[in-house]
Amino acid sequence: MKSSNSYSFLVADDHGVVRQGASLVISDLFLNATIYQSGTFKETFKVLKENKIDLLILDINFPDGNSLNIISEVKILQPDIKILMFTAYDEEIYAMRFLKAGASGYLNKVCSEDEMKLAINTMILSGKYITQNVKDRILDSYMSKKPSNPLEQLSNREVEIARLLIKGYGNLEISDLLHIKKTTVSTFKNRVFEKLGIDNLAALIKIFELYFDTTD
Repeated sequence: MKSSNSYSFLVADDHGVVRQGASLVISDLFLNATIYQSGTFKETFKVLKENKIDLLILDINFPDGNSLNIISEVKILQPDIKILMFTAYDEEIYAMRFLKAGASGYLNKVCSEDEMKLAINTMILSGKYITQNVKDRILDSYMSKKPSNPLEQLSNREVEIARLLIKGYGNLEISDLLHIKKTTVSTFKNRVFEKLGIDNLAALIKIFELYFDTTD
């Protein structure tokens, strides 16, 4: 049975077929839904600046960047917005990082239509949605007092610098690229190594191969 409440949705994904599919699911759930679509961050922010959105369904990667870096900006524009990450990226690796960044839910694109409906409906009603798998990981992390993914210990800036190191950038190049002092880069590098319990670049590469996608 469709809900007759009026809600506004924004489906932000760089693939048109995904936007259309998600929009059809929403239309099937909510009789009076207002549905916007965007394929880039620029389009996403244009919609957010012009319209009150109840639920943002957001992919991770776009041609103009990674969603991890814009969630805080979205929240500044619309503090009450609910954000459901809808992505092909493995929740084992990415879910916790995006939830910590301010997303309210995480759903993999390989889910069934019924699970997608459940996720969207739950997000609207309670403001959050995570799978049982992610719930178990949160509990395990709490019980053991440490994250199951060691990269979750790193700040967003530390991850950014670690990834540049892995790609072969030197401290000076990273300094120029990020517009920070070379000594600051060294400080972040030392912090990364200390938090991960390693002392060389080869070990850093190995950890990222296991826990992070280094290709983008």
